[in-house]
Amino acid sequence: MVEISQGWGAAPRLCFVFAPGSRPDLAALDALAVSPSDTASGSSAATSFSLSHRSPDGTWAELLLHGLTFDCTGLAPGDGDAQPPAGPPVGLRSMPAGEVISLAPAPHLAGGAGLIPVLQVIAELGANLAALSGVLAVTWTPAGSWVAPDLFRRAIAVWLDGGAFPGLILTALEQKANGAIASRGLQLLIGQELYFEPDKRLPAATLARLAVRLIHELVQIGPLQRERDFTGPGGERLLAVPVRDGTELRILVSGLDSEQ
Repeated sequence: MVEISQGWGAAPRLCFVFAPGSRPDLAALDALAVSPSDTASGSSAATSFSLSHRSPDGTWAELLLHGLTFDCTGLAPGDGDAQPPAGPPVGLRSMPAGEVISLAPAPHLAGGAGLIPVLQVIAELGANLAALSGVLAVTWTPAGSWVAPDLFRRAIAVWLDGGAFPGLILTALEQKANGAIASRGLQLLIGQELYFEPDKRLPAATLARLAVRLIHELVQIGPLQRERDFTGPGGERLLAVPVRDGTELRILVSGLDSEQ
């Protein structure tokens, strides 16, 4: 986990970083729409999407999937989109340099990117685009993680098949200078972020594991209005306390072996 940079745009977008010179054009999207890629190796084929609108110059298209539309921008031969801000690499050694195309909810879905049904559709559509030749990384800007495309596809496939929410892909964790761990991107989904108080009894990897488990549960139940107990995967007791006018959940961990 690393400290995540600031300066994010207000509108959430799913960015695809391509090797220089390999950004797709409309023809590549048309081909993918006809023969959608599996969202992950061994999974069932993704539902076919369609291009419902396209710009005359070929640099923009509206993609339709499950009745929802998303704008795909930065297509060749036009200019690529802006680079997503720096963030933690997930499944990558570092953040690769390249050219960017983006997916964002269409204007009629403005403000709806944090709704789970909308997020699932853009993630499924993104899993298709992540299979395009030349993709180096995928970034969901509210979280900021730079994710290896194969890992993105696998994690989304598991989630769409009823598995765990991809907590290190559609949200992120950052370690503070004092040893605390905070989430990023969860606020878009439930209006709250996590903040694990520093705990010298627990290594950062253990706190991260507890955070991912808790994010999965919170995505299902929604924001907390009052304090609540949760149980971690190792039997840990987690007390979540809403603070900062309910925008943050302070997490205290107990029930560790060292306490018994």
